[in-house]
Amino acid sequence: MKAQYRIRNWSEYNAALKQRGSLTFWIDEAVVEGWIDPYLSGKPGASVYYSDLAIMTMATVKAVYRLAGRQCQGFLESIFELMDIELSVPEHSTLSRRVGKLAIALPVLPKSGARHVVVDSTGVKVYGEGEWKTRQHGVSKRRTWRKLHLGVDEETGEILAAVVTTNDMTDGAVLADILDGIEDEIEQVSADGAYDQRKCYDAIRERNARATIPPRKGAKIWQHGNSKAERHNRDENLRRIRKGGRKAWKRESNYHRRSLAETTMFRFKTIFGGNLSPRKFDNQAVELFIKCAALNRMIQICKPDSYGVGA
Repeated sequence: MKAQYRIRNWSEYNAALKQRGSLTFWIDEAVVEGWIDPYLSGKPGASVYYSDLAIMTMATVKAVYRLAGRQCQGFLESIFELMDIELSVPEHSTLSRRVGKLAIALPVLPKSGARHVVVDSTGVKVYGEGEWKTRQHGVSKRRTWRKLHLGVDEETGEILAAVVTTNDMTDGAVLADILDGIEDEIEQVSADGAYDQRKCYDAIRERNARATIPPRKGAKIWQHGNSKAERHNRDENLRRIRKGGRKAWKRESNYHRRSLAETTMFRFKTIFGGNLSPRKFDNQAVELFIKCAALNRMIQICKPDSYGVGA
């Protein structure tokens, strides 16, 4: 029988969901004061007029509301006019030229204690035919994707680190970069069987964390028990699976919480869609980082507090 859950904080969660769709705009004085860059670059050519904060604000509005460049420019111009803000809005071409150079920091609330990081990746389409034509006629050679690799906090649901690669990059090759992007202490890293590689276990061991990765079928012990070296985390997982079964190991190791990474991917594509509008890789990566930052701010408003209901 499928497990059922109820939400303890329904009134607060319901209000937060409505707030996410609110069109009430409030612009901080610091944003208005920092909209224009007062400094000269000291390099040949004209210095930038708009600050990075202005470009990031415009790019965030563009991503959240799924606007084209010119639409976003007109949208912000109308907002500034309604709010009597006497500031010009960057041209859509200026946004496209500068957005790829932005450095995006993911907003993450401080937390006491070590984190349980769940890792996964998803594909985001750059260009190509739609799903119907693909099912009918097969995949086109022009069908291109970018891969978004995420490290998510199992408890809070926040995205702790994100890496963007081309579609030919394997998941295991990116795990070390994801962990490097997390400054907090890590207690456990949970990932699917695609990360069952030595370099992944080495990266997790460097962070003094426990690896919860299901060994592949037919897996062999890497380091036998009579060795004087420290017991390998993967071998201990494999021995426990052989003794009690894969289902019992997943329950004991809290592996099922890894599905929260897939839940984050679902939320990401539900809110922002599964396509990218920029054509340059740097712009595509920054757009995905901006969406991750916006998703963190959304979940920080309120998160459902659910509990299991007995049959």
